[in-house]
Amino acid sequence: MRIDDIRQRLRALGAGPSHEQRVLRLWSQALSQDAGKRRPEDFLPRSLRDGLPGLVAELDGLARVQSAHPAADGSARLLVALADGLGVESVLLPRDGLCVSTQVGCAVGCVFCMTGRDGLLRQVGSAEIVAQVVLARRQRAVKKVVFMGMGEPAHNLDNVMEAIELLGTLGGVAHKNLVFSTVGDRRVFERLPAGPVKPALALSLHSTDAEARARLLPRAPRIDPAELVALGEAYARATGYPIQYQWTLLDGINDTPAEMDGLVRLLAGKYALLNMIPYNRVDGLPFARPAPERAEALARGLHRRGVLTKLRQSAGQDVDAGCGQLRSRPDARTLSASNVDRAITPPLRTHLEGHQPA
Repeated sequence: MRIDDIRQRLRALGAGPSHEQRVLRLWSQALSQDAGKRRPEDFLPRSLRDGLPGLVAELDGLARVQSAHPAADGSARLLVALADGLGVESVLLPRDGLCVSTQVGCAVGCVFCMTGRDGLLRQVGSAEIVAQVVLARRQRAVKKVVFMGMGEPAHNLDNVMEAIELLGTLGGVAHKNLVFSTVGDRRVFERLPAGPVKPALALSLHSTDAEARARLLPRAPRIDPAELVALGEAYARATGYPIQYQWTLLDGINDTPAEMDGLVRLLAGKYALLNMIPYNRVDGLPFARPAPERAEALARGLHRRGVLTKLRQSAGQDVDAGCGQLRSRPDARTLSASNVDRAITPPLRTHLEGHQPA
């Protein structure tokens, strides 16, 4: 279901613009439709009051928490069942944040990520995206929403933009606290500046070498890293929000001196923040994170060379809620060696030899 479908249903029930806004505001903020100083019978038309319980029940059925897995750091992984029986995962983050999913599965196929191992199953509707926020708000405050869960938001752009618009207006989330995360797609740089709500942008970089990046992100659009940074810089300057560049730190792969030099070349002096995220282990995948002291040294070195860098530890690692660990668990199949073989191209396989997980 899309948010536009809800609007059409409300109009069919006799809702005017102010009634429509009220219903969507209360729903997106996880408030009862009876909330507020004005009683519904004094404000809503009779036809809408009669039909509203059925619509609310349908909205409640869009998504439900099938299981919750709290982590030691205060985060929690939520397994969310959608109405058709498929599932996605959301992550409650410390400091009132929430990571939502935009697709069931993912088509990009990043070789170090669990989410895309079975490909894309279906898109998540804009109302289903907001429903994840509603579920989270029933448990705790949500003041920041990051579109960094399952899926590539650029591949579901209409639904994601519709959800962002609602959350950034009636949903009460500050625009800078809506973070659109993508591997990079030219459509993003056309659509985001034109929307009424302009979210912050996170770009998954992972390598400064075009060929190496293509091996790590095999089905991402072929945009040279230098061009991607140029597009990001233009968006950052236009919105006033620094670009967050995401860098999954892989031992022996993108922690090399050449990659560090490449980051300095691309990002020094840019309106940007590099989030260096040590790899989160996924069973069956032949990757590892560098030793903690090495990761810290890399971040410090980049910072000294003019690249604002933060070494980040993914929230909820102890409950498999970290970056790259989310998946549709109700339908999850065992990750076989053949699946790994298909995911790793020969040049990358050669580079990986000798770098097995600890």
